[in-house]
Amino acid sequence: MNRLVAIVGPTATGKSRLALYLAQQFQGEIVSADSRQVYRHMDIGTAKPGRQELSRVPHHLIDIINPDEDFSLAQYQRLAYQAINDIQQRQKLPVLVGGSGLYVWAVLEGWQIPEVASDPEFRRLLEEKAVSGGGEELYQELMKVDPVAAQSIDRRNVRRLIRALEVSRYAEAPFSRLHSKEAPPFDSLIIGLTTERAELYRRTDSRVDRMIGQGLVEEVKKLLDTGYGFDLPAMSGIGYKQIGMFLKGELGLDSAVRQIKTETHRLVRRQYNWFRLTDKRIHWFDIQEEMEAEIKAQVAGFIST
Repeated sequence: MNRLVAIVGPTATGKSRLALYLAQQFQGEIVSADSRQVYRHMDIGTAKPGRQELSRVPHHLIDIINPDEDFSLAQYQRLAYQAINDIQQRQKLPVLVGGSGLYVWAVLEGWQIPEVASDPEFRRLLEEKAVSGGGEELYQELMKVDPVAAQSIDRRNVRRLIRALEVSRYAEAPFSRLHSKEAPPFDSLIIGLTTERAELYRRTDSRVDRMIGQGLVEEVKKLLDTGYGFDLPAMSGIGYKQIGMFLKGELGLDSAVRQIKTETHRLVRRQYNWFRLTDKRIHWFDIQEEMEAEIKAQVAGFIST
C-alpha cells in the first residue's frame, strides 16, 4: 500500500477526531504532524490525544523527546518517513494529521532539507539580539542574507529566524535555496477541515478554557519544578509562555488566558497561509456540515485505485 491520507487545517477543527475515525475505518495508524506534541510532559497545552485515543489506534511521533532537547525539521521528516514506510510495509494506511504546516509539507512535498547541526554559541548570540530588539533585528538581518526566506517567516517567530540564519551561515547558501523538493514514494489524499472564522475563534476560545480547567497551570508548574526553564524553545509555545508569565507574576491569570486566546487566533490566521482554501490539492470540508460519510467515501475510493 503506497497511499497516505493527510488531514490538515487550522487548530480546533477536529482533525485528531477525524484521523481516529478514518484510522479505525481503514486499518490505519496515525502519524502526528504537530511541532509541539513531540515533547514529553507537555500534554494539556498541546492538546495531545488522551490515553483512550492512544489505546484505540497506534500513534507515531508523539512524546519522542524531552522539552530541553533540540529537534529539527530534518529530524522530524526523517522519523515521519520511517514511520510511514513501516506502516505501509505492514499493509496499513498512514494517516498524517496536524496543523504544523512546515511539518506537513516537508513530508507531502518531499523537501530536501539540509542537515546543519545547531551551534549553541551562535544561537545564544542571536537570542541576545532578540531579547534587546525582539524578532525585528533578526528579521532585518535575514532580509539581508535571504529575503525570500524572510518573507516566508513570521518576524515574531524568533526560533525560525534563528534557524534560517544558522542554516544560511553554515550551509554557505541561502536557507531558501536549500529546500528543493523530491516527490515521496507514495500518493497522498489531503483532507482539509475549515469553517467560518468566527466559529473557529469560538472553538479555540472554548479549547483554551478547557485547558485551564484540565490543569494547564499545574502542568506548567510541574515542568518548572522538573527543571525546564522558559528559555527553552519548547516552553515558548502558546499557552506555556503566557502561563509562565502568570507564574512569574508578570500577568494575572485572566490576562494570561486572554493573551493565549489572542495568540491562538493569530495562529489560526497563520495556518491558513500554509493551508490555503484555494489550494486545489486540498479537499476542503466545512466542519459545521455533515461530512464524515463523504470523506469516508473519498478515502475508500482513493485507496482502492
